[in-house]
Amino acid sequence: MSYVYTTPDPLVATDTSFRRAQWRMLLAAMLCYLFFYTGRQTFGFAIPGIQKEFGLSKETLGWVSSAMLWSYAIGQAINGNLADKFGGRRIMSLGAILSCGANWVVSFSSGFGSLIFPWAVNGYFQALGWAPGSRLLSNWWGIGERGKVYGFYVFAAGCASVLSYITSIAVLDVLHLDWRWIFRIPVLLMLGGGIFFYLVARERPEDLGFQPLDTGVANDGDKAHAVLDDLHESSWTRYKAVLKNWRLIVAALSLGFQNAARYGLIVWVPVHFFGSNWAKSPDAFIDPKWISVALPVGMAIGALSNGWISDKLFGSKRYKAIMLYMVLGAMTSVWMYTIPGHSMLGVMALFLCGFFVYGPASSFWALCPDLVGSRRAGTATGIMNFASYLFAGLGEPLIGRMLDHSGNTALIFPIVAVSCVISAFVAMFIKR
Repeated sequence: MSYVYTTPDPLVATDTSFRRAQWRMLLAAMLCYLFFYTGRQTFGFAIPGIQKEFGLSKETLGWVSSAMLWSYAIGQAINGNLADKFGGRRIMSLGAILSCGANWVVSFSSGFGSLIFPWAVNGYFQALGWAPGSRLLSNWWGIGERGKVYGFYVFAAGCASVLSYITSIAVLDVLHLDWRWIFRIPVLLMLGGGIFFYLVARERPEDLGFQPLDTGVANDGDKAHAVLDDLHESSWTRYKAVLKNWRLIVAALSLGFQNAARYGLIVWVPVHFFGSNWAKSPDAFIDPKWISVALPVGMAIGALSNGWISDKLFGSKRYKAIMLYMVLGAMTSVWMYTIPGHSMLGVMALFLCGFFVYGPASSFWALCPDLVGSRRAGTATGIMNFASYLFAGLGEPLIGRMLDHSGNTALIFPIVAVSCVISAFVAMFIKR
């Protein structure tokens, strides 16, 4: 006779076997997402090479970036619900594999048409990652630790930005390969991460013999639905419940401006530093290409800190942590605009830009299960991310056009500052 072990109380934090399983799921999701950005945040490094080979303007390449971001946004609205329905483990692993293939197709582009279409398709495949991973984590962690958990998860995303920057620079500056290899070599890490996640992760505590975890529901209206198995709730019911939650819609609007600021930095800071001649300056202590790495390093650490602050300092009132960092992000972006890029002070300012601009992401994502419960966390995360990338996509060609006309790539920093201020203002209305 075989026995299935179940914890007497899976909510007890001192239960060693359950706690180990919780952390194993978190670390598996973090490791998988650590490699995801090698499939979409490398585009900025390819822009100078693409411009040189195809003769495309920055505005045109901004539209290519927007095509990916909007496709990603649409995918988020669809795939978050798919994760609620079919499980985050399978969906997230599939996304890593398909995105790797799409990047290789992009690497064989011969012009605008063959560049924009596969890059847009890649955006949809990339959207199979974040919300499904969030859905799985919401099954394993309760509301009291959610800020910390999403802080770690977003920290992995921030580290993914660091990895995408380093691998892209290594392809161009160390291996001396052309821009096409940016879409070929780094994404092999994502392929391996997706396979690893599928083998290690499990969808919910019950899959390992534990009792279901009460992950908490934020409002009384959702409690009656939370007791039902998520397979019994239709997709339309989930969408309707999420879209009726006005606080979630306000959070999505605030996140939209935050992500527009974030992607403004991610895409155009490499163009700003690669296009400069600061390396020829007598006081250029660091190659400007490597100065840009300070941005994603700051993003990674900022995300880890903001989730912790929202739990410990503000008692899970996420909007306060969001507002604080967005205001500071605006201030540091303005400061960065005034600093010569080749100075050591610029490294610190760029680090702080990333720290404060991306930091609130962990609090934004923790809001999803906070507001609608874990059963609908995938759908809510998808809707939030749809809004965030819709805004980011709108910003890319606008920024590219401004840089084309002004010839001053440093304008990216005041643009980011304005977006941060608007995000902070909207976040005031998330109060709950």
